[in-house]
Amino acid sequence: MIEVREYGTDGPLVLALHGGPGAPGSIAPVARGLAERFHVLEPLQRASGGVPLTVAQHVADLDEVIRERAGASPPALVGSSWGAMLALVYAAEHAERAGPLVLVGGGTWDKAARGTLQRIIHDRLGGEDAARLETLVEDYPDPTERMRVLGELILPVFAFDPNPAWKSDDAFDAAGNVETWGDMVRLQEAGVYPAEFAAIEVPVLMLHGDHDPHPGPLIRDSLLPVLPQLEYVELANCGHDPWIERQARDEFFTVLADWLARHAR
Repeated sequence: MIEVREYGTDGPLVLALHGGPGAPGSIAPVARGLAERFHVLEPLQRASGGVPLTVAQHVADLDEVIRERAGASPPALVGSSWGAMLALVYAAEHAERAGPLVLVGGGTWDKAARGTLQRIIHDRLGGEDAARLETLVEDYPDPTERMRVLGELILPVFAFDPNPAWKSDDAFDAAGNVETWGDMVRLQEAGVYPAEFAAIEVPVLMLHGDHDPHPGPLIRDSLLPVLPQLEYVELANCGHDPWIERQARDEFFTVLADWLARHAR
């Protein structure tokens, strides 16, 4: 089984799913922030270098964790960015073992939203930094180095008013990011997602910063036809990671914890 970190011991079970793909530890501040009211598990998704990293493999790994650790009650799933996407895919495939879902800064489900995301990033970067994005593959053939440079370029435009940058002690898995995201895009283009999310019946909350370059309203509107129960809450003065934002952090944790208290078993 993949590694799982644990926070708190009391209250309903919540699984915190990190983003990336390939960014283990990135959701740890959320797991710690919920630990006073909930029992939180943070699975560290499988890294590259072994079996091919597909969406199906990540779903299978998550299912093993839930089968062994969740007991009789389906746990709530709180996913950040790619982790929000994984939560939806898991709930569609294993409806009987998934509780309520929270999508924090969720990723894109179609070309229109991905195009808007790229445009916003380019507009915020401007000038030479935007031009550098176009030549990253040629300038940095090593994927790990390329991902490091990409992060340095674009991460500042993902935040609004952040506290000093917090970084996970876990290494980013650039190869795993490429493998996993490539498979996700393939499945979207094949029409698998988001269509299969029509099987999801549990409550779903989407928490999205108004300064997140991921276009929240477009992503919401792409999901509503198959998830009519989706609740959308937009956080003011907030980027992609609400827990690092000075002006939005408290509201984020209040909304998240209160919603989970109402819906998680």
